[in-house]
Amino acid sequence: METARRGKGNIAVTTNMKIKLNLILVILLCLGACAPGHNDYSHFVDISDEGWKYGDTLKFDIETQDSISTGELTIALRHTNAYPYSNLWLEIRHFNGDSTRIDTVNIEMADMYGRWHGDGIGSSFQYALPVSKKITIYKGKPISISHIMRAEHLPAIEQVGLIFDGIEIDSTEIK
Repeated sequence: METARRGKGNIAVTTNMKIKLNLILVILLCLGACAPGHNDYSHFVDISDEGWKYGDTLKFDIETQDSISTGELTIALRHTNAYPYSNLWLEIRHFNGDSTRIDTVNIEMADMYGRWHGDGIGSSFQYALPVSKKITIYKGKPISISHIMRAEHLPAIEQVGLIFDGIEIDSTEIK
Protein backbone atom coordinates (compact mmCIF):
# COMPACT_ATOMS: atom_id res chain seq x y z
CA MET A 1 0.00 0.00 0.00
CA GLU A 2 1.21 3.47 -0.92
CA THR A 3 0.70 6.37 1.49
CA ALA A 4 0.56 10.02 0.48
CA ARG A 5 1.15 12.75 3.01
CA ARG A 6 -1.10 15.82 2.79
CA GLY A 7 -1.14 18.55 5.36
CA LYS A 8 -1.32 17.25 8.95
CA GLY A 9 -3.10 13.94 8.23
CA ASN A 10 -2.14 10.81 6.36
CA ILE A 11 -4.27 9.63 3.42
CA ALA A 12 -3.87 6.08 2.28
CA VAL A 13 -4.21 5.79 -1.51
CA THR A 14 -3.85 2.36 -2.99
CA THR A 15 -2.72 1.69 -6.52
CA ASN A 16 -6.06 -0.04 -7.06
CA MET A 17 -7.92 3.20 -6.15
CA LYS A 18 -5.80 5.19 -8.61
CA ILE A 19 -6.67 2.77 -11.40
CA LYS A 20 -10.40 3.01 -10.55
CA LEU A 21 -10.31 6.81 -10.50
CA ASN A 22 -8.52 6.93 -13.86
CA LEU A 23 -11.03 4.46 -15.32
CA ILE A 24 -13.96 6.59 -14.14
CA LEU A 25 -12.34 9.69 -15.67
CA VAL A 26 -11.89 7.93 -19.02
CA ILE A 27 -15.52 6.73 -19.00
CA LEU A 28 -16.78 10.26 -18.26
CA LEU A 29 -14.69 11.69 -21.10
CA CYS A 30 -16.06 9.07 -23.51
CA LEU A 31 -19.64 9.83 -22.46
CA GLY A 32 -19.02 13.55 -23.00
CA ALA A 33 -17.86 12.84 -26.55
CA CYS A 34 -21.15 11.02 -27.24
CA ALA A 35 -23.29 14.06 -26.44
CA PRO A 36 -25.89 15.08 -29.04
CA GLY A 37 -25.34 18.13 -31.22
CA HIS A 38 -23.04 16.73 -33.90
CA ASN A 39 -25.37 18.11 -36.56
CA ASP A 40 -25.31 21.74 -35.39
CA TYR A 41 -24.98 24.41 -38.08
CA SER A 42 -24.74 28.19 -38.08
CA HIS A 43 -24.15 30.43 -41.06
CA PHE A 44 -24.76 34.11 -41.87
CA VAL A 45 -25.13 35.65 -45.32
CA ASP A 46 -24.01 39.25 -45.85
CA ILE A 47 -26.56 41.62 -47.38
CA SER A 48 -25.25 44.32 -49.71
CA ASP A 49 -25.04 47.94 -48.56
CA GLU A 50 -27.83 48.76 -51.03
CA GLY A 51 -30.22 46.59 -49.00
CA TRP A 52 -31.95 43.26 -49.35
CA LYS A 53 -33.66 43.32 -52.74
CA TYR A 54 -37.13 41.88 -53.17
CA GLY A 55 -36.73 38.59 -55.00
CA ASP A 56 -33.18 37.96 -53.73
CA THR A 57 -33.25 34.48 -52.23
CA LEU A 58 -30.66 33.44 -49.67
CA LYS A 59 -29.69 29.75 -49.81
CA PHE A 60 -28.32 27.80 -46.89
CA ASP A 61 -26.77 24.39 -47.55
CA ILE A 62 -26.81 22.72 -44.17
CA GLU A 63 -23.93 20.29 -43.91
CA THR A 64 -24.77 17.46 -41.54
CA GLN A 65 -23.08 14.16 -40.83
CA ASP A 66 -26.32 12.24 -41.31
CA SER A 67 -28.49 12.13 -44.44
CA ILE A 68 -31.53 13.13 -42.35
CA SER A 69 -31.28 15.30 -39.24
CA THR A 70 -33.96 16.64 -36.94
CA GLY A 71 -33.66 19.71 -34.76
CA GLU A 72 -34.63 23.29 -34.03
CA LEU A 73 -34.37 25.94 -36.75
CA THR A 74 -33.64 29.54 -35.78
CA ILE A 75 -33.50 32.66 -37.98
CA ALA A 76 -31.04 35.34 -36.85
CA LEU A 77 -31.01 38.91 -38.13
CA ARG A 78 -28.31 41.55 -37.81
CA HIS A 79 -29.51 45.05 -38.57
CA THR A 80 -28.84 48.67 -37.77
CA ASN A 81 -30.99 51.18 -35.98
CA ALA A 82 -31.89 52.61 -39.41
CA TYR A 83 -34.19 49.67 -40.27
CA PRO A 84 -37.48 51.47 -41.00
CA TYR A 85 -39.95 48.74 -39.95
CA SER A 86 -40.83 47.00 -36.71
CA ASN A 87 -41.16 43.58 -38.34
CA LEU A 88 -39.91 41.45 -41.21
CA TRP A 89 -41.99 38.97 -43.22
CA LEU A 90 -40.00 36.01 -44.52
CA GLU A 91 -40.72 33.07 -46.78
CA ILE A 92 -38.79 29.93 -45.84
CA ARG A 93 -38.60 27.02 -48.29
CA HIS A 94 -37.30 23.58 -47.40
CA PHE A 95 -37.60 20.02 -48.64
CA ASN A 96 -40.11 18.04 -46.60
CA GLY A 97 -39.46 14.44 -47.62
CA ASP A 98 -41.51 14.29 -50.79
CA SER A 99 -42.19 17.96 -51.59
CA THR A 100 -41.06 21.50 -50.86
CA ARG A 101 -42.65 23.15 -47.84
CA ILE A 102 -43.16 26.92 -47.80
CA ASP A 103 -43.54 28.66 -44.45
CA THR A 104 -44.40 32.33 -44.01
CA VAL A 105 -42.95 33.88 -40.86
CA ASN A 106 -43.52 37.32 -39.37
CA ILE A 107 -40.55 38.33 -37.24
CA GLU A 108 -41.44 41.11 -34.81
CA MET A 109 -38.17 43.00 -34.47
CA ALA A 110 -39.32 45.85 -32.23
CA ASP A 111 -41.97 46.30 -29.57
CA MET A 112 -44.85 48.78 -29.81
CA TYR A 113 -42.61 51.54 -28.41
CA GLY A 114 -39.92 51.05 -31.05
CA ARG A 115 -37.42 49.25 -28.79
CA TRP A 116 -35.50 46.61 -30.72
CA HIS A 117 -35.69 42.99 -29.61
CA GLY A 118 -32.43 41.10 -29.20
CA ASP A 119 -29.01 42.38 -28.30
CA GLY A 120 -27.22 45.43 -29.58
CA ILE A 121 -24.23 47.67 -29.23
CA GLY A 122 -24.48 51.20 -30.54
CA SER A 123 -26.66 51.16 -33.64
CA SER A 124 -26.14 47.47 -34.49
CA PHE A 125 -28.55 44.78 -33.29
CA GLN A 126 -28.91 41.01 -33.52
CA TYR A 127 -32.15 39.16 -32.98
CA ALA A 128 -32.66 35.41 -33.19
CA LEU A 129 -36.05 33.72 -33.28
CA PRO A 130 -36.77 29.98 -33.34
CA VAL A 131 -39.09 29.33 -36.28
CA SER A 132 -39.43 25.56 -35.92
CA LYS A 133 -38.96 23.47 -32.79
CA LYS A 134 -38.75 20.21 -34.74
CA ILE A 135 -37.75 20.30 -38.38
CA THR A 136 -36.27 17.50 -40.47
CA ILE A 137 -33.34 18.51 -42.67
CA TYR A 138 -32.28 16.40 -45.65
CA LYS A 139 -28.62 16.43 -46.64
CA GLY A 140 -28.11 18.11 -50.03
CA LYS A 141 -31.45 19.95 -49.86
CA PRO A 142 -30.89 23.67 -49.14
CA ILE A 143 -33.14 25.94 -47.14
CA SER A 144 -33.95 29.21 -48.89
CA ILE A 145 -35.11 32.45 -47.31
CA SER A 146 -36.52 35.52 -49.03
CA HIS A 147 -38.28 38.57 -47.65
CA ILE A 148 -41.84 39.26 -48.72
CA MET A 149 -42.14 42.84 -47.50
CA ARG A 150 -43.84 45.38 -49.76
CA ALA A 151 -40.58 47.15 -50.54
CA GLU A 152 -38.09 46.82 -53.40
CA HIS A 153 -35.14 47.13 -51.01
CA LEU A 154 -34.91 46.57 -47.29
CA PRO A 155 -32.27 48.94 -45.97
CA ALA A 156 -30.22 48.40 -42.82
CA ILE A 157 -30.39 44.59 -42.82
CA GLU A 158 -26.71 43.60 -42.57
CA GLN A 159 -26.86 39.81 -42.30
CA VAL A 160 -29.38 37.00 -42.24
CA GLY A 161 -28.41 33.82 -40.46
CA LEU A 162 -29.71 30.31 -40.10
CA ILE A 163 -29.00 28.22 -37.01
CA PHE A 164 -29.80 24.52 -36.80
CA ASP A 165 -29.48 22.74 -33.46
CA GLY A 166 -29.72 18.99 -33.94
CA ILE A 167 -31.60 16.87 -31.42
CA GLU A 168 -31.53 13.16 -30.74
CA ILE A 169 -34.82 11.48 -31.61
CA ASP A 170 -36.12 7.96 -31.73
CA SER A 171 -35.88 6.69 -35.32
CA THR A 172 -39.51 5.54 -35.16
CA GLU A 173 -40.62 9.19 -34.88
CA ILE A 174 -39.43 10.10 -38.40
CA LYS A 175 -42.16 9.97 -41.02
